[in-house]
Formats: sequence, structure tokens, C-alpha cells
Amino acid sequence: MLKGIYAGSFDPVTLGHLDIIKRASGIVDQLVVAVLENPNKRPLFTTEERKKHLQLVTKEIENVEIASFQGLLVEFAKEIGATVAIRGLRNSADFASEFQMHLINRKLYGAIETIFLAADEQHLALSSTNVKEVAVFGGNIDFMVPCEIKTFVAEKYKK
Repeated sequence: MLKGIYAGSFDPVTLGHLDIIKRASGIVDQLVVAVLENPNKRPLFTTEERKKHLQLVTKEIENVEIASFQGLLVEFAKEIGATVAIRGLRNSADFASEFQMHLINRKLYGAIETIFLAADEQHLALSSTNVKEVAVFGGNIDFMVPCEIKTFVAEKYKK
């Protein structure tokens, strides 16, 4: 069984993330979408909220499991038995940084392979940061996040 991992902050989950999840789930037998608990970032949503959001938007995809982890991706991959890391690419800057990470991951865990999926053109400008920048000023984020997520984002900025 081919097990893949798609890790990120997902703060919040975007339509670009969801597109990569759907496409990756067709490549591997099981896909673990893993929320990274990064101590260097101050997330808008808690880890549990982000996991809940991902469960909500992936509930129709049978071979997707939601998890969270701290530390190195390769250590978590070893722990869960994943041998494929899925990474989404929006542009050449993404490729440059993701390729470097791929090389490091291979040195740390030789069994891991990385599959790079190019973002769909309609999602090239999407990032969680952009969603938050638009949302903080009350802008329309309908084209940026799954409809189930819009309310959660709006609620955070009402406070």
C-alpha cells in the first residue's frame, strides 16, 4: 500500500490545498493530511480547529486521514509508514524552496520520495496568508476557501 503525506499549516485551508488533496488522493492508496504545529508561527486557528476544518472539507474523500504533528516531516512519515511526500507548487519560488527541502528529507530518510503537484492556474495566487490579509479587512474570500471554511474565518475577524 502506497501511503502519502501532505503536510502544511492549513491556516486556513484554501481551495488550492483542497485541489492538491483531491489530486494526491488519486495517486496514493492512503493520504495523510497533516497539520504542522510550528512553534515559530502564530496561527489564526488552533491545531484542533485546523484538523476539524480539514475533516469537514475532505469528508467525501475515502482514503484521506487528518492528523497533526510537531517536528520533522520525515520523522512523522516514518512513524506513520508514509513513503511519499506530496508538495504543491504555485511558482518557481515554491519549487526552489520545496526542492531544497526534498534534498534534505532524502538525506534524513532515504525511503521518502517527493511528488510535486503544480497548482491549478485558478489557485496560483492563493495562500493562507493572502486569505487572512483579505479577510482582516472584510474582503470577499469566496474564491479562496471552501464554502465551509468562510464562516470560520469571518468569525475569527469579528472578535
